[in-house]
Amino acid sequence: MMRLKEKYNKEAVPAMKEKFGYKSSMAVPRIEKVAINAGIGKLVSGKTSDEQKKVLNTVADDLSQIAGQKVVLTRAKKSISSFKVREGMFVGAKVVLRGKRMNDFLERLINIALPRVRDFRGIDLKSFDKRGNLTLSFREQTVFPEISPEKTKAIFGFEVTVANTAKSKEEGIELLRLMGFPIKK
Repeated sequence: MMRLKEKYNKEAVPAMKEKFGYKSSMAVPRIEKVAINAGIGKLVSGKTSDEQKKVLNTVADDLSQIAGQKVVLTRAKKSISSFKVREGMFVGAKVVLRGKRMNDFLERLINIALPRVRDFRGIDLKSFDKRGNLTLSFREQTVFPEISPEKTKAIFGFEVTVANTAKSKEEGIELLRLMGFPIKK
């Protein structure tokens, strides 16, 4: 099996140059970063501070295992009474991957996690924004092999955003298709 970086250099760059007419291989779009974030306001609202800390630690540990990098916890900017959220309360966790860790994560995402998602038929074209960035949402973290469903204390959903340097939606879709992402036709 070819590594992601090799696949980009040997297959994606020549194909993109031919299809979109780039003169230089440096002009070909590339994957810039992967952002993983989880909103956990629903899990911590209406709980005591000790229960909140347990949930936060569980979420942070699971996301750290998935990403292979320490997670940053995010706080609420405003108090919202209907959501039982106070200003300064922890409501999310995020991590941004670049370089080797990003490539390792994307390989696990493409080859292991996406095929394990129930009723997965391919990535819908609606998941792309106008710049060709892809955002996937997962209902639970157990699709990743690092997370053992038996040991999980809290099941939470999270988003994965794959940001690239493409100028248009078509270029971004074609780049990710050439990289091996299972995108619907």
